[in-house]
Amino acid sequence: MIEPSTTAPDQAARRRSIAFLNWAHALDHFVLLIYPTVVIGLEVIYKRPYAELIALSTAAFVAFGVFSLPAGWLADRWSRRNMMAAFYIGCGVSLAGIALSPNLLMLALALFALGVFAAIYHPVGMPMLLEASQAQGRTVAFNGVCGNLGAALAAGIAAAIASWLGWRAAFLVPAVVCIATGIAYVMLVPDDRHRTAARKKVADVVLSQRAAIIMFSLYVVISLAGGLTFNTVSIALPKIVDERLGEGVSLLAVGWLATAVFMCGAVGQIIVGRLVEKIAPYQLFAVIVVLQFLGILWAANTSGMMLILALAVTMVAIYGQVTVGDLVIARYTADAWRGRVYAVRYFLTFVSAGAAVSIIAFLYSRGGFDLLLMAVTGIAAVFLVGVLGIVFLVSGVERARRVAQPAE
Repeated sequence: MIEPSTTAPDQAARRRSIAFLNWAHALDHFVLLIYPTVVIGLEVIYKRPYAELIALSTAAFVAFGVFSLPAGWLADRWSRRNMMAAFYIGCGVSLAGIALSPNLLMLALALFALGVFAAIYHPVGMPMLLEASQAQGRTVAFNGVCGNLGAALAAGIAAAIASWLGWRAAFLVPAVVCIATGIAYVMLVPDDRHRTAARKKVADVVLSQRAAIIMFSLYVVISLAGGLTFNTVSIALPKIVDERLGEGVSLLAVGWLATAVFMCGAVGQIIVGRLVEKIAPYQLFAVIVVLQFLGILWAANTSGMMLILALAVTMVAIYGQVTVGDLVIARYTADAWRGRVYAVRYFLTFVSAGAAVSIIAFLYSRGGFDLLLMAVTGIAAVFLVGVLGIVFLVSGVERARRVAQPAE
């Protein structure tokens, strides 16, 4: 039996690490969603159309996906803690670059740099969280809530700062926060390079080669479709509210209404954190993705305050399915490989963000949000089919596992 005196410091270190990871998740989604809100005001400043200005963030969202691959690989082979330090400092410096950009070209380049460093969190932070929490549903769900709050507060806070201090301050203030947090992180969280070789190399549930290939293929489908759904709705949400809620709504009101919609996702994740301890994650995954499809279909066919309700339902499902999907991966992937597996998942999920920006610009300029939301409904249907395939596969694996277990 391990002595309490040796476990107490370890537990404190775990809690401190989890706290930093929760804060990082909030910052990750916050910093990427500042521009989609601020861009509404830039239409007046630069006298350029929304479709052209939102397209400037394409490279940032592509980088957010592409650079998750080297981030996950490097973290597994070098140091997850050091990669997280690079996340904090790099995001801060990039945000400062955006704030100080003298023209739209430099703005686009600084947004790209932000995407590169923001890409670090998911393939690095998620394996760290799973290791520190032993993949507890409530801990993972609360981390998801933090990410949701970051996304939710981005619209409201960015709109408020831009209205009071100018659009550049909307990037400069979080830049200072990121850099200060990075310095504190390096001082308070010890290096973990000595633990790299000791990580577990066997999954909780081992899949056959055939089952692993099928599951990976299905995750390719749902990562791409889920990424397009998640990013298109998240990026376009402030403009959807601005355009379809009604006339005479200020930027500040749009920002806080978008924040309220995103906050509904946090409520959904808290519920998911409880349910995942009572319902098999793969079964809950299917239920939530059905709800996501129905929410988007509803949003595509309504306006006014009913639109806000439909978007709220959609956000509950969008953020809930992310949490459950991560837990499904954790159950069937060894810790030593999770960084790379999550890197592939988030590469596919977030590289689609660049495509999402292009889709928004292309479809909005040709058919407005009626056309865009119907297209997203179709993508959500593909996502649902992929998830149902995983449910069918995993249910068979779990049945075989229960049959193979010896009786007590």
